[in-house]
Amino acid sequence: MRTTAPSAIVTRSWPLVAVLAVTGACASFMFTLVVPIQAQLPELLNAPREATAWVVTITLLTSAVVTPISGRLGDLFGKRKIILALLLALIIGNILAAASTDLTLLLVGRALQGLMAGVIPLGIAVLRDHLPAKRVGGAVALISGSFGFGAALGLPISATIAQTLDWHALFWTASVLGLALLILVALIVPKDTEFAAGSFDYIGAAGLSVGLSGVLVAVAQGNVWGWTSPATLLMGSGGIVLLIVWGIFELRLKNPVVDLRVAARPAVLMTNLASVVLGFAFFSSQILFPQLLQLPTDTGIGLGQSLISIGLILAPAGLVQVAMAPVAARLNRNVGGRATMVVSAIIIAFAYALALLASSEIWHILVANALIGAGIGIGYASMPLLIMGAVEPTETGAANGLNSLMRSLGTSSAAAVMGAILAASGAGHSAPTAAGFQLGYTIALGATLLAGALTLCIPRPRPEEAHFVSLPVDVPELDPDASQR
Repeated sequence: MRTTAPSAIVTRSWPLVAVLAVTGACASFMFTLVVPIQAQLPELLNAPREATAWVVTITLLTSAVVTPISGRLGDLFGKRKIILALLLALIIGNILAAASTDLTLLLVGRALQGLMAGVIPLGIAVLRDHLPAKRVGGAVALISGSFGFGAALGLPISATIAQTLDWHALFWTASVLGLALLILVALIVPKDTEFAAGSFDYIGAAGLSVGLSGVLVAVAQGNVWGWTSPATLLMGSGGIVLLIVWGIFELRLKNPVVDLRVAARPAVLMTNLASVVLGFAFFSSQILFPQLLQLPTDTGIGLGQSLISIGLILAPAGLVQVAMAPVAARLNRNVGGRATMVVSAIIIAFAYALALLASSEIWHILVANALIGAGIGIGYASMPLLIMGAVEPTETGAANGLNSLMRSLGTSSAAAVMGAILAASGAGHSAPTAAGFQLGYTIALGATLLAGALTLCIPRPRPEEAHFVSLPVDVPELDPDASQR
């Protein structure tokens, strides 16, 4: 480790927490930004539907790749600098998308927007560096919740903009938001004073990017290409082989882009495995519930809601995620991160059990989705604390980036699996059947239970290792003068 000075502790925590939370919400907003116009894209861009599907896929792809890489860059060169660079990429991406009239330029813009996902692990690492220890837990919980909050509120907001203005206005609006955040981050986030040693592993970053891309493209396009098609098998198997070779290469380096030795520590490994499965359980609801709400009532199971109505029905889950920040902070303080994640799994499992028993009314979906939001708000708040409790301060960015990647793998897998289940159940019918949704709920329930079991396998930190988790945590102080009293 090389450091120029100890990290400065800010005396007023609320501006820093607020800016980073809104930045995290903006990152998730990029994922739902184009949902209202997704069905219209073939006509708007004069392109086949299979091609326009990449408008969503490419953002998921770049977001998954950037999270571990941006974390390592932040540890090396400064987290504030990398957050500003990602915000600049977001602004450029939105301007390109706003100016686009064809698919190619829109895809470039959407790829740049996906890079914004890297601000989540970086923001969490900034909090560890610059907040008093007792404020970190609540602040981390708030930022973790802001990701769901941005995605949930983004849908009705983007649907309203798309239906009242030209579709390019979506990206102009996001450009203005990105510019405002760039200015706020530059003014409020402190400069880094502590850096990791070594140089950046460009070869490792390239290998990780290509290998992950192969696997994620195969998962995302499997339903379109066919799961046994040569393209899917080539991309998937090629990506896996490349990742294995990449892993062997990384283990031989002194300063790899992702330190697999750190990732193999039992606390980090089991937390990441639980994160994959919990991410799968969470995103399954994001596939199942909107489709059920949107299906026509004459299918016998659909609720016939418009896109704006769907957004308003699902939005409370995002609000619940943010509301769970103080609850998650107190749970982490009183019972620890491992028990908190188990509580999260229990809540989500209860939500899917309710969906299995009753999902024929709007309020059924609203309640089940809100419970999932509560569970995710608690679970996602505990993951960074468990990770940071097992790594050094100069490894925080990369370690949290890898954890974010694990969650992304879970969500990507959920999209593919649930999409395949609904498509298979709808074969020979005009729409997915009740049996398809029931199978989806059952698999998601099983994934939630598996996440709880994996969480119980996370070892308890020994006193000499608990250099972060054992510190008291509380909600971030919102009174600007409270820290001076």
